[in-house]
Amino acid sequence: MQIAKIAGLMTAMTLIFVAFGQYMGGSSGAVLFFVIAMALNFGTYWFSDRAVLRMYKARTLGPEDAPDLYRMVDRLRQNAGLPMPTVAIAPQRQPNAFATGRNPENAVVCVTVGLMDVLNPRELEGVIAHELAHIKHRHMLVGTLAAGMAGAIGLLASVARWGVILGTGRDDDGGNPFVLLLMAVVAPIAAMIVQFAISRQNEYQADATAARIAGDRSGLQSALRRIEAAAEQVPMQVNPAGAHVAIINPFASGRGVPFANLFRTHPPTDDRIAALDRVEI
Repeated sequence: MQIAKIAGLMTAMTLIFVAFGQYMGGSSGAVLFFVIAMALNFGTYWFSDRAVLRMYKARTLGPEDAPDLYRMVDRLRQNAGLPMPTVAIAPQRQPNAFATGRNPENAVVCVTVGLMDVLNPRELEGVIAHELAHIKHRHMLVGTLAAGMAGAIGLLASVARWGVILGTGRDDDGGNPFVLLLMAVVAPIAAMIVQFAISRQNEYQADATAARIAGDRSGLQSALRRIEAAAEQVPMQVNPAGAHVAIINPFASGRGVPFANLFRTHPPTDDRIAALDRVEI
């Protein structure tokens, strides 16, 4: 079900791109901007492990540095059928965790110092299993594709706005500059909404797979509650560009804000906990 939802969202992103690109300048211009955006995003994706670890000021660990954590990751990754990822720790006091890396062979699972201090072993297992699930489903690649599509639409929109402002926008074949300007404003917002929806579906899928990897849903449910409560109290000292990879957004919950869910990279925690209750283990 989650795979179908993600495929549908990616199709929606593609349709937004094709429609806007065709209206603005035909297929050749649209393809050019798509290639540029994807090249930029895949460059980031290829070096994502180093870039994200640098954002969080994390350091890698060996089995002698944190033997209990290392053994836990090793046991759960075997349950998941994955190669052993690099294990890392970030000096952040806020409890959180993330996975990064371009593929399972070059993956990193990172936890914060705060996470190790706050969670009990059962909760920590749920979090580690969640991050391994992201690796198993190659969510980093899915996120890169979505970001590339959204970036291409953003580039097209920027060119379109300047074209209308400077009077060089497309006016052949009955093209209306006001319609083009409207599309240049609406299309990037629509693409961002779809991109965030893909991110939320990835989180639901990782939660469900984590429950199966760990053989338990309650540990992750309890961990999600603890992490969200702490995120609202303990600030995270990290570049906001790295927020989307965390198990819970480290900056804001968006609770009580109208339409906030459309612009969330993570589903509401209560919804994630409820969805976990429906997972068959």
